[in-house]
Amino acid sequence: MSAVQILSLLLALSAALHLATAAALIARRTGADPAHAILTGAGAAATALGLYFAAVTAYQ
Repeated sequence: MSAVQILSLLLALSAALHLATAAALIARRTGADPAHAILTGAGAAATALGLYFAAVTAYQ
């Protein structure tokens, strides 16, 4: 892997982590219990990374 590919992967992971944190905090703030808030955040992260990997696959 080139340096650009590694940096873009790190950027995608960072964005997914930020989205997951925001989704979990919003879910918790709206009254969800902690387990459901974590699952909501994990779902948001998985969706973001899935979209990123789909875009990478389509590009290649």
